[in-house]
Amino acid sequence: MNLFEYISDRWDRLALQGLLHVSAVVQCTILAAVLGVVIGVAVYRSPIGSAVATALASTILTVPSFALLGLLIPVFGLGANTTVIALVLYALLPIVRNTIVGLSGVDPAVSDAARGIGMSRFGVLTRVELRLAWPAILAGMRVATQMLMGIAVIAAYAKGPGLGSEVFSGLTNAGSTNSLNQALTGTLGVVVLALVLDAVYVLINRLTVSRGVRG
Repeated sequence: MNLFEYISDRWDRLALQGLLHVSAVVQCTILAAVLGVVIGVAVYRSPIGSAVATALASTILTVPSFALLGLLIPVFGLGANTTVIALVLYALLPIVRNTIVGLSGVDPAVSDAARGIGMSRFGVLTRVELRLAWPAILAGMRVATQMLMGIAVIAAYAKGPGLGSEVFSGLTNAGSTNSLNQALTGTLGVVVLALVLDAVYVLINRLTVSRGVRG
């Protein structure tokens, strides 16, 4: 059986796996964005705080995926919980770093002008600074999403959802009938979906960032 026949015969199952893969990545990216922006807002005015937050987030990326899953499984068990925690942790670095860079790059004169017309500190942050930092934050989310598309494959080790199960089945049963088709289908599916999500980010950027800010 060739690759196209394999995909055609199992299209419904593969489509569901692809949907679950994308859903897990998108949801974890959103969770990481909320947490990462909160951390960035809390530390961006402090050079020490920014350095510590970035260093801690960077440290997470030095932990191999299998090792992190191995540490989380005894505590949270197999399944979605372990997958979500691992993906959110891995997504933090680009979002935290870009949030800090974006907020730090806002011209102080703009913030001063906003306060001068009576805006509260919270108003300046939410209506001026975060809006100007949004392109950088979005870029961090874009990088995080591409990272998670690959890492989510490894999450199949913890019985996580998505196309990783197809890849692992193919590798585990190497040499058997359709093992190569399984591995190729899972891998190519992740690549295609990653390209689709990247195109979505390009569209979001065009819709949410003004031409003046895009430069």
